[in-house]
Amino acid sequence: MKIALMDSGIGLLPAAAAVRRLRPDADLLLSNDPDGMPWGPRTPEDLTGRALDVALAAAEHRPGALIVACNTATVHALPALRAALEPDVPVIGTVPAIKPAAAGGGKIAIWATPATTGSDYQRGLIREFAGGAEVTEVPCPGLADAVEHADQDAVGRAVAAAAALTPADVRAVVLGCTHYELVEEHILAALEERRPAGLPPLVFHGSADAVAAQALRRIGAEPAPGADPTGTLSVLLGGRPGGLPAAALAYAEGRGLAETAPAH
Repeated sequence: MKIALMDSGIGLLPAAAAVRRLRPDADLLLSNDPDGMPWGPRTPEDLTGRALDVALAAAEHRPGALIVACNTATVHALPALRAALEPDVPVIGTVPAIKPAAAGGGKIAIWATPATTGSDYQRGLIREFAGGAEVTEVPCPGLADAVEHADQDAVGRAVAAAAALTPADVRAVVLGCTHYELVEEHILAALEERRPAGLPPLVFHGSADAVAAQALRRIGAEPAPGADPTGTLSVLLGGRPGGLPAAALAYAEGRGLAETAPAH
């Protein structure tokens, strides 16, 4: 079993770690675009072209499925990726977990990149799935870049700025960028500092676990977290074989994946 994941950078780590937890015996292929990241500021056409290059490089290794572990690429490139790869390689996009977050009603916040915040795409998801909730969209300028470069000072500043825009009494927080799941603890700490006493714990909603489970469903595989940990790890950097970026090792997800012997 081989599952590929793609992103411009290390935002694919949470989903890769989630696949590894569900199927320790699955071979993982991480395909990213260090020469073109970040994708967020690019035009939709440019982003789609780069995403196709990354996806086609992964497809040459014949994975059973491809996870698009990037919200921005899912928004702009998913139809093109599916047209190019399916039905041979099922393609799974990453959508912010607005529906489960809003299921309990009350106040929720959606942390996302400035390009996604207020976009027709995100507003459409809010209208469709969050009609019974009070939603605050929180732009997080610089946070994805800070996470990508493992710049802890910059992460702290970006998280503090976004926390200041988040209502102190929100019930749930949606992490609308795959990079943000790598610093979930920092986000939680910043929000808890401002939270009134007596409220229940914040609930966080990322996408990694959901897309990992969906990838298994698409290939007809069941979760088997107790399977022998025989899965390998391969990395493509702009289509070229490589290793995990140094910044990936700053995060528990990256260090866990690095313990896997690379495939040859």
